[in-house]
Amino acid sequence: MKNQEIKKNPEFLEYVFKLNEGVELKEALELSLKKIDDIDIAQLNRIGLRTYEKDKWTIHKIIQHLIDWERIWCFRAIIFARGEGTIPDAHDQEIMGQNSNADELSIEQLVHELRIVRQSTIMMFQSFDKKILETNCVFFEYEMPLYTIGLTVVAHQIHHFNIIKERYLPLDE
Repeated sequence: MKNQEIKKNPEFLEYVFKLNEGVELKEALELSLKKIDDIDIAQLNRIGLRTYEKDKWTIHKIIQHLIDWERIWCFRAIIFARGEGTIPDAHDQEIMGQNSNADELSIEQLVHELRIVRQSTIMMFQSFDKKILETNCVFFEYEMPLYTIGLTVVAHQIHHFNIIKERYLPLDE
């Protein structure tokens, strides 16, 4: 890709910053872990595999999607933090969702895994110094500082938890 095609500070970062409400990375990650701990497992179990609309993902698949993408973003962060030099490829969330077995897993198992992945993410970002966190990361079509990868992980969770709250929790009424 030619340099002029790469977008600095892509538009989605504005949404990331908005969802994080100006909170610094360390606090944002810690708050996001608390939100995982606050999940009402019983309520999600009552909703089960129902969706608010035909062909939408189940809550199980949404949580698996969060797990998968957090791992992808952390892989990308390590590539940049360690100066490896590779530009990470794009990934297709729809293909990944179709090929997950999330609906065969319990909500308890998925939430537990999400929590463990988040704890690992927190530890990884805590290990990065200021220089690493400010490293410029060039992706397939945009670039941004490494610390925004952590904020993206948190914003991604906020975004999907909002969807669950707005569109799935009413299915329990």
